[in-house]
Amino acid sequence: MSDMQSESIRQVRDHLADVVDRADREDEPTVITRRGKEVAAVVPIEMLRHCKRLEEQEILALVEERMSSKAPGVPMEDVMAEVLTEDG
Repeated sequence: MSDMQSESIRQVRDHLADVVDRADREDEPTVITRRGKEVAAVVPIEMLRHCKRLEEQEILALVEERMSSKAPGVPMEDVMAEVLTEDG
């Protein structure tokens, strides 16, 4: 996959079907911008599913690591906060 194509919301609005077809048929994501800032993307559905699976695996690995530790338990809120801050 080459560099991701980037288009403004206005451009995408004019040819949304083409953007969706590019994601579906060519596995090419399109980054959508608003006033020059990246705000969203149209991606192939399998790419989205793959990212979600990886995210779930990371969470499960962290939970397993914490559960196997001899240290006192960590509240689930703290675990989730740690996971969420690692993404950003």
